[in-house]
Amino acid sequence: MTSERAKSQSPKSLSGLLPFLKPYQGRIALAGLFLVLAALATLAFPLALRSLIDGGLVSGAGPAGALSADKGMQVMALKDHFLALFSVAVALGLFSAARFYMVSWLGERVTSDLRNAVYAHVLKQSPEFFETTQTGEVLSRLTVDTTLVQTVVGSSLSMGLRNGVMGVGALAMLIWTNPYVMVQVLGVLVLIVLPSLWFGRRVRKLSRASQDRVADSSAIAAEVLNAIPVVQSFTAEEREARRFDASTDNAFKVAVRRSKARSVLVAFIIIATSAALLWGLYQGTQAVMAGRITAGHLGQTVVYVIILASAFAVLGEVYGDLLRAAGATERLMELLGSSSPITSPAQPARLPATAAGSAVRFERVNFHYPSRPLQAALQDFTLSVRPGETVALVGPSGAGKSTVFQLLLRFYDADRTEGNEQPIFLDNVSTQSLSLQDLRERVGIVPQDAVIFSTSALENIRYGKPEATDDEVKAAAKAAFAHEFIEALPEGYTTFLGERGVRLSGGQRQRISIARAMLKNPPLLLLDEATSALDAESERMVQAALESAMRGRTTLVIAHRLATVQRANRIVVLDHGRVVEQGTHAELVARNGVYAGLAALQFTS
Repeated sequence: MTSERAKSQSPKSLSGLLPFLKPYQGRIALAGLFLVLAALATLAFPLALRSLIDGGLVSGAGPAGALSADKGMQVMALKDHFLALFSVAVALGLFSAARFYMVSWLGERVTSDLRNAVYAHVLKQSPEFFETTQTGEVLSRLTVDTTLVQTVVGSSLSMGLRNGVMGVGALAMLIWTNPYVMVQVLGVLVLIVLPSLWFGRRVRKLSRASQDRVADSSAIAAEVLNAIPVVQSFTAEEREARRFDASTDNAFKVAVRRSKARSVLVAFIIIATSAALLWGLYQGTQAVMAGRITAGHLGQTVVYVIILASAFAVLGEVYGDLLRAAGATERLMELLGSSSPITSPAQPARLPATAAGSAVRFERVNFHYPSRPLQAALQDFTLSVRPGETVALVGPSGAGKSTVFQLLLRFYDADRTEGNEQPIFLDNVSTQSLSLQDLRERVGIVPQDAVIFSTSALENIRYGKPEATDDEVKAAAKAAFAHEFIEALPEGYTTFLGERGVRLSGGQRQRISIARAMLKNPPLLLLDEATSALDAESERMVQAALESAMRGRTTLVIAHRLATVQRANRIVVLDHGRVVEQGTHAELVARNGVYAGLAALQFTS
């Protein structure tokens, strides 16, 4: 994979930016116009200088260098020439400023659009994507890579085009005024391009490697910072710091190698082009001494040589930036090009209206996680849940309980088997024939690890129903027994809860999560160890709230603590991805099977 990336990466990779540039064709045309005008103003400067030297200075000097009799006419002529030079400078300044503003605007706008597109695309990826892609790597692409793209679109590309126009213009003028000499110089420049391309490939590969190493560092940092309590509890701060140091040092070493290669490329271009152009300049001085050209002509040639040399030097720098941006663009296009296996159908089916909860049906479901293709998570799993029924899923860890929830929400699709390609149904409609939005709007979930966003308590609960009023939010909080502790916060419902809710206890975070699900008010409720983080008193309060919330809707409950599921209409026992028992608490205890063994362990202890 890495070798394929290195082979495919080239400035052509920047073509991936074309869809993001297309909406701004008018501004690009204006930027191009100002760019050309600024380049032409620069190219006009040597002509004005030649006119000044030949027409205002040399023509006014006598044989012995004395001033001519008509001194007033000479002064007026000089003023005209200097005015012409100043006019060129004013035009250059205005056109350059306009070009700078336009390309800077384009760089900021395109970068924002690109960043938004990548982020929105990543949000639509299934959990399978995140099994193989680290969050830190995605963040690196959203920040570091888009910054590189911004540098090129908003600066380097414009500089390259401007210097390209000036370089071609200066070369054309030199060939026009000194054709014999400059044809020789042009031949030498062609020989310079070939080694430059070889150096460029080397820089390109190292640029990609450097960006990958930076992404590795970002991934480590994101992982550790999201687990600070665990890191500190194991006194692993120094160990993690060393691991991050090693990663950044590796990135530094690759970056140094890239910088060395790029430095050699820049030095080669500058030295080689300067040598070629100095040869042309030497030929020009010989022509002046022989009387074939004037002093003004030589001054014009000198300035054009300087413009050409500086243009090639800048192009060498810009080429290095383009190579780095090509690597960044390629990485971003990889993200945009990734497709989720879980998508809504082109013509989704409609769900029937329901007033008493949703019906759920699994028919001989088999499933293997993509990252564990040889280990079955569910095997021949069959389950039918009636509207309004409360069903508890119990069993040892790894039995497949959470997998049932993930398949029901269609985070994954069940394995396709002959004659059973759509084995999961919601209200008698296959989940694969539903749009993801319709499916997930009917389901509310309270996860085992409560997710709290970096915002207020009010907005955290409203996440379940964005259009809900403040009164509806507070009603849901009261139902989840969260109102009292939220009111006690420094700013009540508007209190900022910190990243991942660090300002709350585990039980408080869980009650806000429950309130969020209750505010959504879905016909199907999924509770994944919803009371696991609560103390005994809070658990009793929330259990009462949950029992109230369960009325009139279908509820699936995952629980390791069997005391919380004894009043379920039915308990389904899973083991190694299979249903091994089902019935009420009393029935299962009487069978003296797997459930009875789990109950004996818990209730005896």
